[in-house]
Amino acid sequence: MSDHPTQASGAPGGRDDHPTTELPPQRPPSKPDSSTSEAETKAFTGFRTQRRFADTQTRGVPPPPTRAEPRAWAATPAKGIPQFVDNPAYPYYGGRPPELPTEARYQQAPMPPTPYPELSTSTLLRQVKPPPSEGWRRWLYLLSGHLINLGESPRVTRYNDLVVQANRPLRGCYKIALLSLKGGVGKTTITACLGATFASIRGDRVVAVDANPDRGTLSQKVPLETPATVRHLLRDAEGIQRYSDVRSYTSQGPSRLEVLASESDPAVSEAFSADDYRRTLEILERFYGLVLTDCGTGLLHSAMSAVLEKADVLIVISSASIDGARSASATLDWLDAHGHEEQVRNSIAVINAVRPRSGKVDMQKVVDHFSRRCRAVRLVPFDPHLEEGAEISLERLKRETREALIELAAVVAEGFPSDLRRAHEHFI
Repeated sequence: MSDHPTQASGAPGGRDDHPTTELPPQRPPSKPDSSTSEAETKAFTGFRTQRRFADTQTRGVPPPPTRAEPRAWAATPAKGIPQFVDNPAYPYYGGRPPELPTEARYQQAPMPPTPYPELSTSTLLRQVKPPPSEGWRRWLYLLSGHLINLGESPRVTRYNDLVVQANRPLRGCYKIALLSLKGGVGKTTITACLGATFASIRGDRVVAVDANPDRGTLSQKVPLETPATVRHLLRDAEGIQRYSDVRSYTSQGPSRLEVLASESDPAVSEAFSADDYRRTLEILERFYGLVLTDCGTGLLHSAMSAVLEKADVLIVISSASIDGARSASATLDWLDAHGHEEQVRNSIAVINAVRPRSGKVDMQKVVDHFSRRCRAVRLVPFDPHLEEGAEISLERLKRETREALIELAAVVAEGFPSDLRRAHEHFI
């Protein structure tokens, strides 16, 4: 007896029993019956469809439509065989797509799957471990004829990761203010070192501004190329249209850090006011990606209000002594008392010139104190090259000092704005 449904003798075409490849009608799920499971299995296999080629009554009649079943075998492919799975269908009901929120428009939309492999470099080329750059791993790699490649050491790998973090993309101009109530803690030195670190690893322009109302020494940290100061820049502000116009007022070091010097003539009694600082920033933020400001020791001088108003992040400098830590803490107290609580929570504390074995001052307690008030705390070790007080060269710094500076740069880069809609003028 045939397993297929039969038709009456009076059916069109005069067929009493027409084989078909259609599946039996779907029935609601119920408890499987042993008497029908075998018959349904035979009908699904479709072996009896071969009868249509021998049946003369079916000639000239188009075959009934078939229904494509899902490829169940693609879910569990055999090992070693590429898996081919149909791309999932994305439902679209026609009409205009729904309007996305404003925030969602700037988020990266997921790329739809492609039916073919991507021809990218990482996909086509065999990945080769980079050879070590220093240490005994480098010697072993060379002596073995490039056969033994252990890769970079964990210390070098961490340093490279910090460089990548400090080199985060930045849109617009990011302003960093370095300040302290106490002089002699290395505020100008940290400004020059941090700016040189950023300028040496980033592709955008970096400038440091000496906003000290008294005689500042920031210009002494780079080779002097011009006697021009911020006063000359403001005097000729209307004629500045390009980066080359600003470059004639700055001095640049080997690291590509540019320094805009302050007025050093003792005969000039005019102070550097808040309006002067705002006008200076209006010029610099058109051409530079990072602007570091070396503030004076007084928090009440005229330019300080504009510095705090325009700064994106504050870096409070302290020495490794008791009075230096107290002065840095008093700086944070003053900022809290004058409505800058958010800037204090987002600030970074830097403890400068920490000797390996100071002995008497418990640096861990100092770090714990500032870590409760600031976003991050970083220590810069004592370095003989920085103690000289002359022009700074990153190549002459100790390795520990360079690592501490790149850590500080990476922490500062964590605060770079991720919102691409931030409104700033384009660089010229």
